[in-house]
Amino acid sequence: MLQRFIPLLVMTFFICLFIVLMQFLFRQIDDLVGKGLTFDVLGELFFYAALTFVPMALPLAVLLASLMVFGNLGEKFELTAMKAAGISLFRIMRSIMVLIIFVAIGAFFFQNNVLPVAQSRMWTLLFSVRQKTPEVEIPERSFYDAIPNMNLYIDHKNPETGMLYGMIIYDMSQGVDNTRVILADSGKFAFTEDKTRLFLDLHYGEMFENLNNNSMGFGTQGYMPFRREQFTEKQVYFMFDANFNRMDESGIRSQYVGQNISQLRHSIDSIGRQVDSIGDQYAAELLATPYVGITDYSLQFLPGGRHIATQLDRHQSVQAPPITDLDSVFNSPSPAFAKSYVSQALNDARRQRQEFEYRTLVLTDQARLMRRHDIELQRKFTLSVAILVFFFIGAPLGAIIKKGGLGTPLVISVFLFIVYYIIDNTGYKMARDGKAAVWIGIWLSTAALLPLGIFFTRKAIDDSAVFNIDTYKNFFLRLVGKRPERSLEVKEVIMSEVEPQHAVELLQDLRNTIAAASNVYNRRWRPLRLLPCKQMQPVAPALSAVVDYLCNSSDAVVINLLNKYPFEPLRRDLPDMLTTTDSILNRINP
Repeated sequence: MLQRFIPLLVMTFFICLFIVLMQFLFRQIDDLVGKGLTFDVLGELFFYAALTFVPMALPLAVLLASLMVFGNLGEKFELTAMKAAGISLFRIMRSIMVLIIFVAIGAFFFQNNVLPVAQSRMWTLLFSVRQKTPEVEIPERSFYDAIPNMNLYIDHKNPETGMLYGMIIYDMSQGVDNTRVILADSGKFAFTEDKTRLFLDLHYGEMFENLNNNSMGFGTQGYMPFRREQFTEKQVYFMFDANFNRMDESGIRSQYVGQNISQLRHSIDSIGRQVDSIGDQYAAELLATPYVGITDYSLQFLPGGRHIATQLDRHQSVQAPPITDLDSVFNSPSPAFAKSYVSQALNDARRQRQEFEYRTLVLTDQARLMRRHDIELQRKFTLSVAILVFFFIGAPLGAIIKKGGLGTPLVISVFLFIVYYIIDNTGYKMARDGKAAVWIGIWLSTAALLPLGIFFTRKAIDDSAVFNIDTYKNFFLRLVGKRPERSLEVKEVIMSEVEPQHAVELLQDLRNTIAAASNVYNRRWRPLRLLPCKQMQPVAPALSAVVDYLCNSSDAVVINLLNKYPFEPLRRDLPDMLTTTDSILNRINP
């Protein structure tokens, strides 16, 4: 089993990893193209990106490989032969289960030790690539603004020599008011040796430059001086850093994506203490703030969790400051005073509201940061559990559908993984935004697929026809009230004759079974008659024994009565079945 499973697991893992890497490339293609990046930088970036996407590719690879292995076994009837030899499904899966457990343990250590380093280096490289200046690739007959503080237009260029013709240059390095315009018949670009400056060699042209400089005494005379220069050859330098500058990795390593379990727990505790200290400070400031002439508040808790603020007992002996009578303010002789008091009160209320909103934002940001750390902490464990869940979905499902190859298993795997990804992404956003507890949001996808794995495993062990179309067809026919009917006929050649005595014994046993089930049926409250009943279980085998024996009867009346029996008896069929049984008994033993 391991010889079949391990090569498929490795193959499907690299296929899935390649697919997610292509998705990463399509998303970051605008930041990578045209930057002149060397192959070692691109290779390093894709290597760390591949390590980062292992948690996404590995569960899908386990699901697809287990589906293919057990699907092939079922399609070639090897699984049926092993079950016929008395080997249970769990014993067949035992060696692969042990391997998957080791893979899950390795995935946990990968999430805790390798993934933080890979994520830190990948994001560091990606941010460094985004900040790199693109290569100079000037198009013809359109303005090019990729060079900082400069717009360039050329009429045409010679790809072999690199010469540019019909050049117009707008140099805004000294500000928009001091824009320098250069017209040249031809020119050529080159970089300095350290690639920090752009050298431009121009031929046969003119340069126009504004002299808007107040230190020279201009700008107040009502005119704008400028300078015009004609040249046959001119060299111009522009600041243009074309080197690849790698950012410091320590900034990303200090974030939640670059921390392991112990570091995340320490960060969560630190942020929690910080949030508590800020909250205590805000609460103390609120209690110390005077309102309507009352200061020094104390919280008194009431039954039911409610609390009120009252003045401290030690200040009760001190004469309280007088409280202003609001009616006297509005009844003052001068309405201007009343208006000023109201305006001042509104301004104070708005100021305090803005201050409280700012404090709320501070606490909200800290709470969001703590949730992000907690999300990363929970994700250290989800990969290992997801691998186990996907294996117990894929292996039993492959044994049920009995289809190997890449066709059906690939379709089922992609469908299940899309469902898993949607639920996982939804739970992540709920946990990130604080709409649900972090552990609920992160474990939502695993909890949603775990019952599916238990269901498929149980059905595979019982050899249930989960994907048998006839089973569902009969179910819907019964749902709408239509059921298949028996079509027995009198046989032309009867190999074994029906003995009346034995037939009567079978019919009496069936009649007693139907009567027992009917008594329970009649005693039940009507809505409960639709529920399962243990007394109905013996009816089907007793009915099957009667039909199998009496189908050899040469009496056409008995055969017609047998056709009145249903294939799968329901409780509502019990009275008719009892009448049919009595009719057959009277026919055989009058």
